[in-house]
Amino acid sequence: MNSVIATNSMRFIVLVFVQALVCNHINFLGDINPYIYILFIVLFPVKNNRLLFVFLGFLLGLSVDMFLDTGGIHAAASVTLAYARPLLLKFSFGTVYEYQSIKFDMVDFGSKLTYIVLITLLHHLILFSLEIFSISKILLILQKTLFSSIFTILLCVLLTIIFSRKTK
Repeated sequence: MNSVIATNSMRFIVLVFVQALVCNHINFLGDINPYIYILFIVLFPVKNNRLLFVFLGFLLGLSVDMFLDTGGIHAAASVTLAYARPLLLKFSFGTVYEYQSIKFDMVDFGSKLTYIVLITLLHHLILFSLEIFSISKILLILQKTLFSSIFTILLCVLLTIIFSRKTK
């Protein structure tokens, strides 16, 4: 089996189970939850079939939805992220993305942080908009998006630093 396929398959399974068994039971200050399963979308290789990637995003969100019984909101947010990812990569990395030569271990920290922040904010905004689904509660949507995004960004950055490969 190809090592890239094995790595991504293992990352998919581990992130879904960690999200379902650990992160969903963290209710910091009432309703702030980290959603670290989006690391799969963040770290997925750039040079792959886009249709396959959107399908994997759907499976990722659907898997989390099955554990949480949330009716498809995670699947919708994950599919949107997978579809919008090329735009976010281009905005965050610029010409490095143009040539599809991004290695997440090799890029500077500022670009990586910008990318993680954008993808997390987009995910959480879609997720909480679909969860609350009321324009009259826009402040609640923005509040939950902001606070959960801060917690998720901190955990995602910490996990990418801990599990990054040091190649020099």
